[in-house]
Order: sequence, then C-alpha cells, then structure tokens
Amino acid sequence: MRTRLAALGAAAALLLAACGNAGEENKNPIDNEVDKDAASKFEAGTPMADLAKAGKVKIGVKFDQPGLGFKRAGEDTPSGFDVEIGKILAAKLGISADNVQWVETISDNREPFLQKGTVDFVVASYSITDERREVVGQAGPYYVTGQQILVKKGSDIKSVDDVKGKQVCSVTGSTSLKQIEAKGAKGRGFETYSQCRDQVLDGAVEAMTTDGSILLGYAAENPDELEVVGEPFSEERYGVGYNKDEAELCDFIVDTLTEAEEDGTWAKAFKATLGKSGVKTPTPPEMDPCP
Repeated sequence: MRTRLAALGAAAALLLAACGNAGEENKNPIDNEVDKDAASKFEAGTPMADLAKAGKVKIGVKFDQPGLGFKRAGEDTPSGFDVEIGKILAAKLGISADNVQWVETISDNREPFLQKGTVDFVVASYSITDERREVVGQAGPYYVTGQQILVKKGSDIKSVDDVKGKQVCSVTGSTSLKQIEAKGAKGRGFETYSQCRDQVLDGAVEAMTTDGSILLGYAAENPDELEVVGEPFSEERYGVGYNKDEAELCDFIVDTLTEAEEDGTWAKAFKATLGKSGVKTPTPPEMDPCP
C-alpha cells in the first residue's frame, strides 16, 4: 500500500504542475465505435436489451470535477475521464454520445438516483465500499486514486497529521468526509466540491479533502491561493454504479470495461482527459468479480 500511495503522490505532483487550464483537458474526447447491432445481442428482458432498444441512456456524472466530470457554463455536455467511461458503456449498448443524457449527480444523491431510476448508471468518482454495495451495485474499479488535502497557501496544515481539531470540508455523503473525521478533524459537508473550495478560499474552513485528482484541478485554477499538501492517505477505487435489482448490468459493465482496457480504449480515454496534464497513463486496475 505504501508504494502504491507514493506512486499516486508522484502522479498528483505532475498533475498540479501541468494542469494550469483545469477543465480544458478534454477538448478532444475520443470517438467510440457504436455497436449498431447491440439491440440484437442482448437477451430479451435484460436491462441491456431495454436500453439498447430505447436507444438512449441516462448517466449520472459530476459537473464540478475538472478532469473527471466537469461542465462549464454555456457548454452542452460535460467532459472528463468519468464521462469517457460513460461513453464507452453507451457505445457498447449501441447508443451514441449524442443520445446520452448527462445528469448532474452529487455525492449525496448517487444511491437515491440509482434506486429511483433517475439514472441508469452513475460514473461520478464513485468510490467502491462494502456499505454502498449493500444498497446499490458497483462494478469496477476502473480507476484508482488517493485522498489528499487542499489548503490556503501559508496554512499550518502540512499533512493529514495536522487536521485534528480543524474544520475540514468535503461533500455530504462522501467517503472522504468520513475518513477525515476518523483522523480527528471536524468534518463539514457541502452539496458540491466547488462550495467546499469556496469555504477554504473565504477562510470559513481550514481545509478541503477529497481525491487528489480533484483537488489538483482546483489548486491549478487558484495557484496563487491554494495548494495540495501531504501524501495520499487512502486508496479510492472508482466504480460504476447501477441499480442492484438489475444484477445483469454488473457483468456487462465489467466485460465492457475489461475489453476497453485490453484494446487500448481505456488508455485513449485517460490520455484525452487526465493524461493531458502530463501524467503517465497508468496500468488499468483489475476489476472485482461480480457477485
């Protein structure tokens, strides 16, 4: 674990140095080959067959995470690595990117959105946990990162060892909030990461915490005021969320993403998004078996 987290820290440093235009990384997203015969390849009555027949899919993504899921004012669609993963799944269902409905999804509504059918998939920096897998399906991981800390420059917080008794924010319902509280911090939850970031800029809270890949994007947007400190102190395994009642989706997701890893599509998606920062394309993580 120590070696893995050190590697994550090195990649994070490269990302901070190179992503001065956070949110711009995905101007040239990859074009996925849409399987035009998809509707005939899935067993009738399965959720895959239903989606393929409908020719459209609703995918929940973040709108405020540069490099992962980010949507600027005036843009029609979000961009980022999570978005590209969603496009890969849609293409395998015979659905083009133009027929994907991107639904803004915050950390606190990911499970309700899946349970109520508001979205068909959630691809929103959705860390896999045993607790979440009790109520929804999570297939993956398709990406691994680590939790870090964002502070105003000059802060006396230099690492996770310094957060005890300090007010540290993240988004409500996130694993990051629970983990920082376990380190002795006074956690404060907000609806979006950008709201949390604003609290740090205003001095209302002393630090923000979440995955390093997200924090670096915000630091790059405010290089004179914010910085990421300390080494990663967790391992976050991003998965694709689906309704647990539609168990067939797990094998579909795992098979589709495994194929994308093997044929180079996953690497192309990474290079077109997070890879624009100069970070070396990592080896894709091994997928968990479906229950």
